[in-house]
Amino acid sequence: MDVVAAVHSMPYGRPAERSARGALAEWRGTCSTKHALLAAVLAERWPHVEPQLVHRVYRCTPRDAARSFGARAAAAVPEEGLWDVHRYLTIRLGGEPVVIDVTFAGHRGWDGAGSMPVACGPGTDHTAGPDPDADKRALEQAHCDPGVREPFIAALAGTEAACDEAHRH
Repeated sequence: MDVVAAVHSMPYGRPAERSARGALAEWRGTCSTKHALLAAVLAERWPHVEPQLVHRVYRCTPRDAARSFGARAAAAVPEEGLWDVHRYLTIRLGGEPVVIDVTFAGHRGWDGAGSMPVACGPGTDHTAGPDPDADKRALEQAHCDPGVREPFIAALAGTEAACDEAHRH
């Protein structure tokens, strides 16, 4: 599906309107907006793949951020780390679940068959319900400190080259 590669190629960054429509209009997005866009397109064009948004609550340390996202993002993570909520999606191919994570263009692309690595570290996964944005906000309110998380999210913008470098090793 070329649509996966197209959304994957979008630069990481918050669109002014934090929605699939905003990501499409500005051709940039975060984990939330890029996966909302991809899920909507897949559900409309290929409903048999059963796209399902998933939220992962995870802890990120400066070392984790440096390894996954580069020095700029790592500098935005306090020494004790931070909690974040990441969105990705799953689809079904041949009856099997396949993970799709198109957050960062610098990460490995999808081979059309197997699962992609999730852009964040291990954590607890929560399947999104009928209002994925409300689900994610509730998880963020329960687990994240906005004063710590927001600078980290801002630092992730423009880290595509760092992500590419980090994932070549």
